[in-house]
Amino acid sequence: CAVKAAQVLSEIAKNEEMKKPCIEAGLVPILIPLLESTDQEMLLHAGRAIGRICYDNRNLQEELVKVGVITPLVRILTDYAESEPLIHVDLLALYNLAELDTAKEALSKTKVAEQLVKQLRIAENHERLEIIFEVLQALAENDALKVQLVEAGVQEVLSEILLRLQGSSRAEDTCILKAASDLIVSLLLGAILWRNGKCHQYSTTYVVLGKKLTGEDMILNSTVTICKKLRLSFTGECLSINGNCVRMVQLGLIHQLLDLLEKHVESGDISVQHAALSALRNLAIPVVNKVQMLEEGVAERIQALLRSEMPPVQFKLLGTLRMLTDGQADAAEILGQDPTLLNRLVQWCDANDHSGVCGEANRLLASILRHNRSQEVVKAIQEAQGVKHLVSMTTSEHAAMQNEALNALAIASAIDLETLEESFKESQLVQSLHKLLQDDNTSPEVKYNSMGLLCSLLNSGELRQEIEEDKIKETLEQLCSHSNANVVKEA
Repeated sequence: CAVKAAQVLSEIAKNEEMKKPCIEAGLVPILIPLLESTDQEMLLHAGRAIGRICYDNRNLQEELVKVGVITPLVRILTDYAESEPLIHVDLLALYNLAELDTAKEALSKTKVAEQLVKQLRIAENHERLEIIFEVLQALAENDALKVQLVEAGVQEVLSEILLRLQGSSRAEDTCILKAASDLIVSLLLGAILWRNGKCHQYSTTYVVLGKKLTGEDMILNSTVTICKKLRLSFTGECLSINGNCVRMVQLGLIHQLLDLLEKHVESGDISVQHAALSALRNLAIPVVNKVQMLEEGVAERIQALLRSEMPPVQFKLLGTLRMLTDGQADAAEILGQDPTLLNRLVQWCDANDHSGVCGEANRLLASILRHNRSQEVVKAIQEAQGVKHLVSMTTSEHAAMQNEALNALAIASAIDLETLEESFKESQLVQSLHKLLQDDNTSPEVKYNSMGLLCSLLNSGELRQEIEEDKIKETLEQLCSHSNANVVKEA
C-alpha cells in the first residue's frame, strides 16, 4: 500500500500545479523516512516524489538537508550502485541539492566522493556522465570535498575519459570532454590542494596524460599546459604557499589562466571563471607578484571580464582587482583612470540584490583612492559619481569597511578637496561623521578615523561652516574624556 501511495504521489508531482498542494499537505516530511527502506521500488517512487515536489524550491531543499536527507541519498548510491533507475533518481536529487552550502557541508562528512568516482568510472551513456559531472563540479567548490575527490582517484578516471574521447567529432563527446576539462581545472585552481600536498599528485596525472594525447585538441592541450606549470612549481614540500605562488607567476601561469578566463566568459561557464579568478587572487598576494603581474598588463586583461553578468564571477573579479591594488600606487592609478571600470564599479555599488558584489565594489573603490596619489584619479572617481557610495560606506555595519572608506576619503581630501567639496555637501558627509562620533556603539578606531577626516574637511570654508553649524565641537569635548587614549588624543 505504501509503495503504491508513493508511486501515485510521484506521478501527481509531475504536474506543476500540484506541487503546492503537496507541500501544504505536509507530504515531504512523511516521504523522507521512506528513503530508509530496503525495498528498491519504494526508494524509487519516494525519491521521485520528493525530487519533483522540491525541484527549484530552495527553502524546501534547505529543509531537506536540515532533516538529514543526505545520509539516505549517499546510502542508496553505495548500496544500490548497480540499479540503473535508482542511481538515476539519486543523482538527480544530489544535483538539485549540490549547490547548497549546507548540502556540501553535510556531503563532506560522507563517502559521497568515493561513490561518485565509482559511478563516473562505470558510466556508459552521455546523459549519466553529464549529470555526474554537474554534481562533481558543484561539489568541487567545497575544499574538503575537493581533497576527497582527489583521494578517491578522480584524476585517473578523468584521464581515462579524455583519452577515450579525444579526437571525436560527435557533439555529445565534445560536451563530455569540455565538462571533464572544466572539472580538472576547477579542482586544480584552489589553495586547498597545495596545503594538503595533493596538488603535485593531482597535476602529475595530467602531465603524464599530455604525453599520451594526440592531435591538436585545444581544450585538452590547454588543461595539460596548466597542469604542467603547476607541477613545476612544486620543487619540494618545504615550499610555502607564497613560495609556490611566486614560482607559478615566474613560470608564466598568469596568462594561461587569463586565456582560460576569456574563453569561458564567452561560453558563460561560471564554475571555471570562479576557480580561475580565485587562483589569480591567490597569486596576487605576494608583493613581488603584484609588481610582475602589473608589468605584464594583468590589470588591463582582467578588466575585459567586466562584461560578465554573473554575480559569483563579479565578486571574484572585484576581489582579484582589490588584491592587485593593495599597496600598489601604480595599480591604483591604472584602475582609477579607467572610465569603463569606474562606471561598472558604481553600477555594482548599487547592486542591492547582490550584497557581496555591492560590498566588494565599494571596497575596490575605496582601495583605489587609498593607494592612489594622483589628482586625476580623484577627479575620475568624482566624475563617475563614486564619492557618494564611499560616504555611504562610512555607515556600513562592518567596522573594517567603515575604516577603509574613512581613510580613502581622508587621502582623497588631502589630494584634492576642492574637487570633492560639492559631493561631500550633497551626500551630507559632515552630518554622517557627527553621528558616528555621537554613537556609543561606534568602535574607537572608526571614531579616530572620523576625526582624522574632519581635520581634512576643515580646509574647506563651506565644510568648516557645516562642521560649526552641526555643533561637532561639543561632541569632541565629550570625547576628550573617552576611555580610549587614541580617541582622546585625536579629539
